[in-house]
Amino acid sequence: MMARAAKPSGRKRPSFDTALTRKAGHRESKQRLLVVCGAEVTERDYLQGLKSSARNSAVSVKIAEHPKSPSQVVDRAEFLRDQADGEYDEVWCVLDVDEFPNLGQVVAEARKKNIEVAFSNPCFEVWLLLHFTEYRRPARSFRELLPVLERTFPAGYEKTGVKFDHYEPHWRLAASRAKQLAEPGSEHETNPSTGVWKLALAIGGGQAGS
Repeated sequence: MMARAAKPSGRKRPSFDTALTRKAGHRESKQRLLVVCGAEVTERDYLQGLKSSARNSAVSVKIAEHPKSPSQVVDRAEFLRDQADGEYDEVWCVLDVDEFPNLGQVVAEARKKNIEVAFSNPCFEVWLLLHFTEYRRPARSFRELLPVLERTFPAGYEKTGVKFDHYEPHWRLAASRAKQLAEPGSEHETNPSTGVWKLALAIGGGQAGS
């Protein structure tokens, strides 16, 4: 007696090639950023907060700290990039001017290495102030900025206690104000100024506010 042939189910067999093609065609490539901060805590906390708040699906961001001189931070960024072997599309260093010498040389070296530099002059707190005021008065150090910070933040300013929710509504406005302070790439020569706005837009997406 011959075995009865199985009836066709009526369902089409899945096309493995088609499924793979469809999945690959809809996968969005992300801009992969490595950010190396030249100071501890403050910059990291702010940028992590921006990253979490923006939820920008077009970028992925890795943030590292290396509290050394600007030239050493650039060297560290280059090392991390090379060690990652093509994992990152852009590499950024977040640096304070403070009293460091030879910053023009640092900028030139970073450009040779294809590393973006976001200098704040004299320090990162200029960027924070711009969220709430059009700050334009030169200052030689964080110590000189501290009275302005204390007036601007009624609860007082703690360098180790940056909470991004205080800044979240205003970061695009800060970017717009920062753009007016210096030509991009000349922040190390212009006091006060900050190039953090370029990195903020790269992480958060979109354009500066008004």
